[in-house]
Parts: sequence; structure tokens; C-alpha cells
Amino acid sequence: MEERKKAHINLAFQSRVNAIDADGRFNYEPMLSAHPTTDFQPFSFAGKTMRLPVWVSSMTGGTALAGQINRNLARVCAEYGMGMGLGSCRILLDDPKHLPDFDVRDIIGNEAPLYANMGIAQLELMLDNKTHHRLGELVDKLRADGIIIHVNPLQEAFQPEGDLLKRPPIETLQEFAESWPLKIIAKEVGQGMGPESLKALLKLPIQAIEFGALGGTNFTKLELARHSSGTSTVFNTFGNIGHTALEMTLQVNNLVNENTDYSCKELIISGGISNALDGYYLIKISEMKSVFGMGSAFLEHAMDDYDALRNYAEKIKKSLALAYSYLTIRE
Repeated sequence: MEERKKAHINLAFQSRVNAIDADGRFNYEPMLSAHPTTDFQPFSFAGKTMRLPVWVSSMTGGTALAGQINRNLARVCAEYGMGMGLGSCRILLDDPKHLPDFDVRDIIGNEAPLYANMGIAQLELMLDNKTHHRLGELVDKLRADGIIIHVNPLQEAFQPEGDLLKRPPIETLQEFAESWPLKIIAKEVGQGMGPESLKALLKLPIQAIEFGALGGTNFTKLELARHSSGTSTVFNTFGNIGHTALEMTLQVNNLVNENTDYSCKELIISGGISNALDGYYLIKISEMKSVFGMGSAFLEHAMDDYDALRNYAEKIKKSLALAYSYLTIRE
């Protein structure tokens, strides 16, 4: 106790908080709850069961390192009851030898949701070639619960080897959703989307929308950074185009308040969410059933040993437990 009090004295001046830095999103209610001691209750999402309202989006491909990362992520999702989206599985269409890098169902278990991942350009081509049944086969091989289709027109436009889209992504998604019995999650890749795109997606018979909002990893900026010539500076402003997770959450709220007759009923609020309080706030204000997603934060810890990743997930869990116990949303 003496050492603790000495530390309190030494750190007192360093721990001052300016009132201007107060987080105005929450009411802090310290009188109304004991410390949380029980686990989160299971709830249904994306066709399966979760416990933490957290979605782990992996950004890996088919390499030996990616395989280890995916196994670590699947293990932590199983332990904490989180959902998981695999990185792009395109490589499996060309070379099935990489299947072990993505085949994590035995690790994540049968309860938590696990989704494969494919780009809108590949889906468009497969529909044109009448080979989209291969996506069903891919989902079966991975024993996944469905597939995420990532929509990335700006990334493809600025990628030197990118695939150009021949028709609007919403038409491709609608044709696929109406012609093949797969659970589908549609997402952007770091710039989010505006209200008309959200409205169009909500009308489709898909499982969920993942925001991939502006503020996190931005794949347009990533592709621009790959350009070796200085001409990429002409396009750099495109990396700042988009919509934040907060903006998109409020946009969806407005849409569902205007019209509740939408086919899509679930959201993964992702993009720029780097801590549990940001995620907690957004899912609490959302009018739709929501979880929040983080990609790079989990990816960073998954590259170390499993204990580092587990320690990070434990902190997310504790943060959420305290938030649910003591924080309410200010009107």
C-alpha cells in the first residue's frame, strides 16, 4: 500500500485531465452498477452466435505469415466469441495450395461466424462467365458461413494492375444475391459510402453491410503509395474522399427511420475504430442490429505470439464490460 500511495503522489500531476478533453459522448454513472463479473450473453449475428459485439476483419492473403495470422485470429475469435472475416480469398481460385492459410473452421469452431472474402471485380467477371458457382464451392471448402464481397472501385482504378468494373457494383451484387443461396456481406475498403449507396444495399437480400469507413486503412491511399512515379500526387486527394463510421451510422439511422422495410438487417460498423469506446458508442446509437469491426488493430497483435493477441482481446472485453456498466449515451 505504501508503494502504491507513493506512486499516486509521483503521478498525480501527470494524470491531470483538462476539461476541454472530456469525452462528451457519454454520461458516466458510477453509482448504478457493481464491477462486472459475468461474461457477455450470447447473441445471434451473421447467422451464427457471438458473445462480444466485435468483428475481426483480417487483411491477409495467401502467404505463410498470413496463415499463422489467420490461425491466431480464429483462435481468439473462438475464445472470446467474436466474428471473423477472412482476407481476400482470390488466390484460392487460382491456386488451392494456399487453402491451409485460410482453413480455420476447426480453430474458430462452429458457433462463431466465419466469412470468406472476394472482390466485386472478380464477382462481376465470374457472373459474366457463368462461373460464380465457384464461390459456393469456395465457401464449402472453407466451411464458411457466407462470403464478404468487398467493393473497391477507387482502389481498382488506381491499382496499376487493377480490374476495371463494367457495370455498377449494386447490379452485380443484386444479380448474385438473387441467383445464389449464399449469405452475403457487402463492404467497402476504407472510404465508406454515401447515403444512396447505403440505401441501395439495404434493399438487397444480403446478410449485412460492413462500412469499411474513412479513418482506418485506406486501400486507395495504399495503392497510390505503390506508384513509383511522382504522377501519383495528382490523385492523392482521392485518398481523402469518403465517409466516417459516425457519419454512416447516422445516415443508416435516418434511412431506417424513414423506411423500415429493408431486406438487410445487420451492420458491421468498421473503419477508423481503434478502441472499444468508439465501437461501443457507435453500436449503442445505431438503430440497426450492429457490431463493430476492427482490422489493423487485431492484425498488428496477431503477428506476435498468441499471448499478445489474447491480452489485447482481454482488454477490449474489459473495456466493453466497464462501458456497459457505467456509461450511457448522452442525448
